[in-house]
Amino acid sequence: MSPTPPARRLRLGLPRRVFSQVLLMQVTIAAGVAVLATGLFLAPLSKQLDQEAMRRALAIAQTTAQDPQIAEGVLTTSPSSDGAVQKEAERIRRATHAEYIVVLDTHWVRWSHPTDSEIGHRVSTDPSDALAGREVMEIDEGTLGRSARGKVPLYDARHRIVGAVSVGIAYDSVRARLISAIPGLFAYAGGALAVGALAAWLISRRVQRQTRDLAFSDISALLAEREAMLHGIREGVVALDRGGRVRLLNDEARRLLGVGDEAVGRTPDEALGEGRTTDVLAGRVTGTDLLTVRGQRVLVANRMPTGDGGAVATLRDRTELEQLGRELDSTRGLIDALRAQDHEHANRMHTLLGLLELEMYDDAVEFVGEVVGDHRVTAEQITEKIQDPLLAALLVGKATVAAERGVALWVSERTWLPDRLIDPRALVTVVGNLVDNALDAVAGTLHARVEAELRSEGRTVVLRVRDTGPGIPADQRELVFTEGWSTKEPPAHGKRGIGLSLVRRLAERQGGSATAGAAGGGGAEFTVVLPEALTEPELDPAGRDVSRGPAAVAEQEAR
Repeated sequence: MSPTPPARRLRLGLPRRVFSQVLLMQVTIAAGVAVLATGLFLAPLSKQLDQEAMRRALAIAQTTAQDPQIAEGVLTTSPSSDGAVQKEAERIRRATHAEYIVVLDTHWVRWSHPTDSEIGHRVSTDPSDALAGREVMEIDEGTLGRSARGKVPLYDARHRIVGAVSVGIAYDSVRARLISAIPGLFAYAGGALAVGALAAWLISRRVQRQTRDLAFSDISALLAEREAMLHGIREGVVALDRGGRVRLLNDEARRLLGVGDEAVGRTPDEALGEGRTTDVLAGRVTGTDLLTVRGQRVLVANRMPTGDGGAVATLRDRTELEQLGRELDSTRGLIDALRAQDHEHANRMHTLLGLLELEMYDDAVEFVGEVVGDHRVTAEQITEKIQDPLLAALLVGKATVAAERGVALWVSERTWLPDRLIDPRALVTVVGNLVDNALDAVAGTLHARVEAELRSEGRTVVLRVRDTGPGIPADQRELVFTEGWSTKEPPAHGKRGIGLSLVRRLAERQGGSATAGAAGGGGAEFTVVLPEALTEPELDPAGRDVSRGPAAVAEQEAR
């Protein structure tokens, strides 16, 4: 036989789901409020009914005492069940539905009573206050049981106190009125409870949708996991609410942005100030993998809107990657330059070999000196004006390729670019594409020439590449940046129309622009503006920008 499964233990306590707990708590609160309100209403109602009964008894007593026959009967007759006082008091009692009307003299002797046998006997309760001229309202026990009483003095025609009138209202009638009011109160309380329960259910349903029917323990676990994840990942996370204010910053975001807890609750403009980083976080600049600069750091930012109208932005630090990749990029640039020189170098070696075989040693020495001198002059001219080694190596290699194709590649006299590039690989891509297109445009033409100009304006880099080719018609100067558009035949191994499109995307990703126009002497001129492409300049104790080079410093001093 299979073992009998253990009996399931009945678990008592609150339900686990947030929806059920909120509903239970709200219904309990509504029921408690309804019971409390009913109790608070019943307590003063009972007292109010007592007061009304006593005031009614007092009013009947006052009316009875004003009857002249009562006072005259007390003075002129003796107490009896068929006397004038008893008849008049009973008439008033029946007319007012009082429990009793007792007329007594100054010796506390009854002259009237609903029970005839009590007439002529002393009253059971003390009438001293009424006989002293004071009106009394009270709830007390008498021969007829508990009643609400009103006692007033009885005056004769000369306004002398000759007795008192005591009127009682049966307390059972007061309690009956209270009991009769309770069903109505409970009906109102039940209606209020039903409305409260319905409202609690609607609110709980909303909470259920917002919490996705999770238990409180699940929500607590999710919050703990979120905190661990946000503060453990090596990527900055910035959450903004629907008003554009910073709602959350993890540790990495604080480090990358250089802010602290004071940024929470403020807009990016208030927390970070003006700049491209602020524009990206605020959503004024859109796109994916947007490059931005914060201090000396290069950041890659992505912003994603959330369902509640807010947004979450992620930040990645590319500064270290840039530093690690520079050596690799420099090596690749040198390899490209050497590959471009390979064909020309072979021709020169053949020429040198021929001169040596012909024993023309002096001519061989002169030839070697000219070749080495030309390369050295070209390299020195470029490296003096362009401090970034990767970009300088690119232009040295392009100059060699241009010479092979019969094109003169010049670096403008206005060129000056310090070694402070934030993203040199992006600028290498831009310069390489523009120079290659210019070489293709002027190749095979007479006096072919390409001029490159790179200069810095603060943290902005301005690049211009001019050529002496046929130029670009005015109606096609925007089309050239369209991906896939080209005037050349596509090669068998791929497609054209990518280079200029990539140039514009790289420029716009960094918040800049790329435009095409006409060069001064004919041909085409491409202009690329890259704001925030350079880090902050280095200043000497005199406040001069030492990274601008000796000529620029001398010009700054002359000014």
